[in-house]
Amino acid sequence: MRPGVCHCMDFLDLPQLLSAAGTVRLPGSKSISNRVLLLAALADGETEVRDLLASDDTERMLEALKNLGVGVMHLGGDNWRIAGCGGRFPVRQAELFLGNAGTAFRPLTAALALAGGDYVLKGVARMHERPIGDLVDGLRQLGADVTYLDNDGLPPLHLKPAAIRPGGVVRVRGDVSSQFLTGLLMALPLTGATVAVDVVGELISRPYIEITLATMARFGVMVEREGWQRFTVRAGSRYVSPGTIYVEGDASSASYFLALGAIGGGPVRVEGVGRDSIQGDVKFAEALAQMGARVEMGQNWMESRAPQGAWWRSTSIATTFPTRR
Repeated sequence: MRPGVCHCMDFLDLPQLLSAAGTVRLPGSKSISNRVLLLAALADGETEVRDLLASDDTERMLEALKNLGVGVMHLGGDNWRIAGCGGRFPVRQAELFLGNAGTAFRPLTAALALAGGDYVLKGVARMHERPIGDLVDGLRQLGADVTYLDNDGLPPLHLKPAAIRPGGVVRVRGDVSSQFLTGLLMALPLTGATVAVDVVGELISRPYIEITLATMARFGVMVEREGWQRFTVRAGSRYVSPGTIYVEGDASSASYFLALGAIGGGPVRVEGVGRDSIQGDVKFAEALAQMGARVEMGQNWMESRAPQGAWWRSTSIATTFPTRR
């Protein structure tokens, strides 16, 4: 036994709970946070971003936007004000260090490749092992000038002003990271042209693309979709600030607490995600309601409680909430 180290507890015994009630505040989603920050920077007007997740990924994005000349102001807590640059970053030449923040590196690569400046994007050694070739191939189809500084298909990257080809069609694989398609879609309004993206094969990450399309729509850009095979952004599309935007919490995380309210009596309220969510996992609340739970939703909250009677004590609960393995 080492001196100064407590060995008085070998395990933590959690007693059975007979009821559950209370309020849980979800932190903002990481992927939605960086989508919102980038679109707020590209938009016309100032955007107040509320409930932004505090994480390494968002810190790297905020730092990059500052280095690109975007007005970034911390309003306290999880709230920020972003002064949009209307699609043209004030700083036209910069070297950006993005750590290991994939949710910042991929969309920034796409936006900066089409923004008309001269930029170098670097990260930690681990980031330089993460493939980015499919995104670069798509950008090059648009006329982007992207150079690998070390190994082909991997960061770091050197981005020079693109020679945009109007009316183009970009082909991307559907079985790779959704961040590649997300980055392309968010950057397309910067071309000023009508561009279509064709997905080769089956798109495997549809929920994440739905989040991207919904976030773009909140900033005024509507993407035309033909099933899950073609996405088109029309010439003249531009991002416009919605004024204030809330970063949703992770809806899949909310489901655990909603289930707890349903089987523990409740009410359990989850704040940070609500009826207007852009995430498909909010349908879990609808499933609970169909099973008899009392579920209410507001703009940025959901609440669940058990119905009258101890239905959650029945033996059917094992099949209602199976254990994931």
